[in-house]
Amino acid sequence: MQNSKKLRGLFVAFSAALSLAASVAEAAPFRIIITETETPLVPNSVTDLALRLGYYKKAGVEVELVRVAQTPSAVAALRSGQGEMANLALDSALQLVARNQMKLKGVMSPDKALPFVIATSKDITSAAQLEGKAFGVARVGSVDYLLSRTVLAKLGLNPDKVNYVALGQPPVRAQSLLAKRIDATTFSIGVWLNLADKSGVNMLVDQQKFNDAAPFITKLNVVTETTASTRGKEVQAVVDAIIAASRDFAKDPKIWVDAMVQARPDVKRTDLEQLAENYKANWSINGGLNMAALSYTTDTIYLDTEWKDVRKVDPKEWIDLGYTDRFLAANGVAPTYDATGR
Repeated sequence: MQNSKKLRGLFVAFSAALSLAASVAEAAPFRIIITETETPLVPNSVTDLALRLGYYKKAGVEVELVRVAQTPSAVAALRSGQGEMANLALDSALQLVARNQMKLKGVMSPDKALPFVIATSKDITSAAQLEGKAFGVARVGSVDYLLSRTVLAKLGLNPDKVNYVALGQPPVRAQSLLAKRIDATTFSIGVWLNLADKSGVNMLVDQQKFNDAAPFITKLNVVTETTASTRGKEVQAVVDAIIAASRDFAKDPKIWVDAMVQARPDVKRTDLEQLAENYKANWSINGGLNMAALSYTTDTIYLDTEWKDVRKVDPKEWIDLGYTDRFLAANGVAPTYDATGR
């Protein structure tokens, strides 16, 4: 009898300890690791602005942003428990999963597509004219190289008939184009807008046409399996808040512009309005996780020779559609763009 009482006492104490631990976890802020030291001028800004505009609070979760400089720092922060969720480059997250270095779950993509455009010298007005021309890329095998080849092929040009020149970062490629050292290159719409003189260049492929031809998902939000099991309600609340904010920005771009004026006073309002116009079909209004696009992205990543010895991972192994699907079940699927594919 005495032993039985002792066991019951231990069980009660253990249950109380678990309850206390759960309460402490729920009381602690839910930390999101982001790789921008300031609010970025792209749709990924939604993660930051959802905090500024109270979307997380409305969804019932207290959020704290942990800012780091680059993806490796974000991975290190997630590994060391400095955050519960991280916004990572998809290829980096995939590598961690493929090499069994971390057990991750991709839960949404707040900014799924790089806003790439193909810019050319003024005299080039069709893809066919790029045959034999110099095309600037970061490096052979880089994302911009692989996607540009895909887009050129969709436009009817054999991408092997283009001369690729490795030049490094987008600003360097942009200056090389302006200086006529190359005939074309791929960079973001932001780089295009920042070109001081566009009189000698032409936008051959805009960002929407580029993404339609190469639906590559660049970044997504991930959590560890432990966080998914212990703080799942908060993960759901964060996903709900980001999609809700994305829908509002898509419906009324002025909300985004007004918020960005406060977040980035260094940027002219007119430039923000131009960006808002360019992003009108880029918001993740359904969560950004399309399995066909994820499969395309995975296949494209594995084309790089650096991945030849890495285990092939199917998106279904680590992408958890449950969070976005629960939001969509409760709020409906937005029909205009960001197709779910399911």
